[in-house]
Amino acid sequence: MGKSIVIVGAGVIGLDVALLLAERGYGSHITVIAEHLPGDTSINYTSPWAGANFSAISGNDANALRWDKLGYGHMMKLAEEHGVEACISKTPSFEYWDEMPSRTKIDSMSEYLKDFKILAKSDIPEGCQFGVSFTTITVNAPRYIQYLHRLLKEKYGVTFIREKLTSIESAFSHPSTKVVFNCTGNGARDLPGVQDSKCYPTRGQILLTRAPHIAKNVMRHGKDYETYIIPRPQSNGNIILGGFMQKGVGTGDTFSSESESILKRTTTLLPEILTGGAMEVLAAFSGLRPSREGGARVERTSIPLDGSGSGILVHNYGASGTGFQAGLGMANEAVGTVEDVLSSLPQAKSRL
Repeated sequence: MGKSIVIVGAGVIGLDVALLLAERGYGSHITVIAEHLPGDTSINYTSPWAGANFSAISGNDANALRWDKLGYGHMMKLAEEHGVEACISKTPSFEYWDEMPSRTKIDSMSEYLKDFKILAKSDIPEGCQFGVSFTTITVNAPRYIQYLHRLLKEKYGVTFIREKLTSIESAFSHPSTKVVFNCTGNGARDLPGVQDSKCYPTRGQILLTRAPHIAKNVMRHGKDYETYIIPRPQSNGNIILGGFMQKGVGTGDTFSSESESILKRTTTLLPEILTGGAMEVLAAFSGLRPSREGGARVERTSIPLDGSGSGILVHNYGASGTGFQAGLGMANEAVGTVEDVLSSLPQAKSRL
């Protein structure tokens, strides 16, 4: 029974699909297959390196706006009900743009972001054209995905298997498998059976910094850069400083020149980082956002299987830097494409 639904990939995108299905009673039908699982660190496993937060970094296309709205509602509820356990927190946020964002983006944000306010010109940094404040969600990324992993296994009976698949077709190796969700992120570019040439990494570098006196999220969106300060919940006062958006760069190395740039930009944006208490840089990390030309791919397809017709394959990847905020919205859409398949599966109560 546990092979009816297979999810390939255990980053936040795959975990969100598993969570949505499990909450609907399908946990015992789900097997997650992944080379890396929560608790691992690898440059090929993106989710643990994320900032992470809900921000206006996403695009202004209809998909991004819809996924953001769904994700925000879910994360706000999770923060209210399980914030400490899940290592996520409601946090005041201030975001600024060097160039005016689209009216579509502004109108969408104003509809659902809690405490949303457009800032006066006198309240935004020099050189910026626009700014807003609202209540955001900040996330301790590595601990949050470990929380989801634990929840899915212990409460919902989801099975996890550590394996690097040789092809997406091999996810259908069990005869009872009815649907496979492809949540392979950067792996979608080279995985046989997918090999999406539109996929590419977007490298970022961040600094893990101890500054317990900082309790707000601050971001500046530039034309070719992102600068951000993100408090990390349940981390003894750590904050994340960033960053870079290097399209097509795939190295996991970190560079002192980039660390210096991050420190200069973040302390200029928020000088109080250097006041009100000691600030200590603990480590530099880099990660590779799983990006895709044209935006994320959420699509039901079929795949020919040797000797057994075809299988139902749902692609769900390419979220770039928005996986934590848009993941539940993407999962909702991905799962919605296979309602006919799910209706044939018996639902079970979650484990207590």
